[in-house]
Amino acid sequence: MYEPNVVGDWQEYEEHAGLRVRVHRLEAAEPPRGRDDAAAGLTYFSVRVTVENRGTRHFGIHLEDGQVDVRVGPDGEGAFIDWRNSQFIEGFDVYPLRRATAVLYAAAPEAALTHVDVQVQLRVDEEWTDRRLWTGGTGVQEATAQAAPVTAGQGDLAHQVSAFLKEQTEPGTA
Repeated sequence: MYEPNVVGDWQEYEEHAGLRVRVHRLEAAEPPRGRDDAAAGLTYFSVRVTVENRGTRHFGIHLEDGQVDVRVGPDGEGAFIDWRNSQFIEGFDVYPLRRATAVLYAAAPEAALTHVDVQVQLRVDEEWTDRRLWTGGTGVQEATAQAAPVTAGQGDLAHQVSAFLKEQTEPGTA
């Protein structure tokens, strides 16, 4: 069974050796060029999508509007994406040992921000990759690279997501 990544996790692409991506720094944040009128009454947040090349050749990367989908709350409703304030990766060559980061600004009802799903589909050298999903929420601390490994306990977000998905696929559950 496919399990989503937790915000902060790296996901490698087997079809593009050395290329990996992660969704991270999901946090409440006001957009740099001001709020969009369509987001009245909603709480803004930002999320970063970083593409890293650990391979031996460069990759042409595209991560533009329409390639990132953000869903919030337990019912997975679409968040308002502020395209005017967001910064995408448009036709950028990521050379070995280099990174490129997109910053996405979105808005949603504050109560729904405890559960945020971000789906990403990169275009690499004019080929589409498989979609990948990250789950997290504002106020949820993501692990840092310096942190010691933590055992998955009952309160761990990744454990909760895995348990939920297993419950949904077991026979005899509604």
